[in-house]
Amino acid sequence: MSLSPSSSSSPSPSSCPSPSDVAARLRASGCVFADDEARLLLSTARTPDELAAMVDRRVAGLPLEHVLGWAEFHGLRIAVDAGVFVPRRRTEFLVRQAAGLARRAAGRPVTVLDLCCGSGALGAALAAALTEHGVPVELHAVDVDPAAVRCARRNVAPFGGRVYRGDLYGPLPAALRGRVDVLPANAPYVPTGEIGLLPAEARVHEPRVALDGGADGLEVQRRVIAGAPEWLAPGGSLLVETSGRQAPLTVEAVTRAGLVPRVIASEEWDATVVVGTRPASAD
Repeated sequence: MSLSPSSSSSPSPSSCPSPSDVAARLRASGCVFADDEARLLLSTARTPDELAAMVDRRVAGLPLEHVLGWAEFHGLRIAVDAGVFVPRRRTEFLVRQAAGLARRAAGRPVTVLDLCCGSGALGAALAAALTEHGVPVELHAVDVDPAAVRCARRNVAPFGGRVYRGDLYGPLPAALRGRVDVLPANAPYVPTGEIGLLPAEARVHEPRVALDGGADGLEVQRRVIAGAPEWLAPGGSLLVETSGRQAPLTVEAVTRAGLVPRVIASEEWDATVVVGTRPASAD
């Protein structure tokens, strides 16, 4: 499934630089995957002028996804506007874990809440995966950044999702309390002191609110975890992406909130997810 705007025909070969010419310019600017990026730019640009402008923006250091206007994520093309957090491929691991948990509730609609949703990539990908397996989805998403909210609304629209602007659980309808089956939360977890170590593409072109997790990286995570029991259904699960180094602290916060913790890690995806499940016998 593609969530990108309807595509137009690419510029004709006779009026455009060759892929090797575009790749050479990208490579000279420091792009590691210049050949792949050249193919993507050539296939996305609709005119030679648009291609030239896109190459100029990429050479100037804009993230490829912002130049293209989309990111590939879990088999979808997710619209990503300039200034919006780009979904990371490692976060597909979280989607897979969330889908596995949600499919256990097959036979009834699954309520999903994508918190700190950014572009809405997690919610859209999870809804797509569940729909493909015949599981109906009620999708909600929240972000504090207005640019992210606008972007997320486009990405979750095909699944009937609703996106709210506000701080974590604040803007959610009261009727959602105690009904959420799966709560994926890709909250920021980079310690403030390490923001300067991030690649320029993230540090300069992505919103700091989507990156900065406070002194130890877990300030927003702790607030997400503390509020989760009120919104999770009995047996429902919160899934938080974190780092291997931070996972013990995340587990501590999950345990303190009264959720049952579990750590799932993948060397292949370079990903660590902490799952916190509300006991099924909870009042």
